[in-house]
Amino acid sequence: MADKFEALEQQLEMFIENTRQLGIIVGDFQPQGQPVLNQKLHTMVTGLQEVDKLRSQLQDVQIPLEVFEYIDHGKNPQLYTKDCMEKSLARNESVKGKIETFKKFKMLLIVELTKVFPQEMNKYRALRGDDRPG
Repeated sequence: MADKFEALEQQLEMFIENTRQLGIIVGDFQPQGQPVLNQKLHTMVTGLQEVDKLRSQLQDVQIPLEVFEYIDHGKNPQLYTKDCMEKSLARNESVKGKIETFKKFKMLLIVELTKVFPQEMNKYRALRGDDRPG
């Protein structure tokens, strides 16, 4: 699995370097440099063809759209996983707090219902198989 990512990474790094070199050539273009420019353009086309060939090896890879939003906003895409974990932990704590609150509410409700409806609550506990008084 890692090999196919490494191959793509190498191709993309070469493409980025060729793009940088092309920018230099175009930025300081001299008519006698046309063959070098043509060669560099050909190298870039070949590089894109190589990236396209690697596409079939990576079709089973699923990437959340939010990762692309991170990239679009100039953030490191690796921060996406960290942020997801932090959000999950915070949500988990919130849910645990709600569960504890509902447990306390249930306990208080049973106590108060037992005071008002002792016979009915005894029947309720018997149906549940719960012998505890509250």
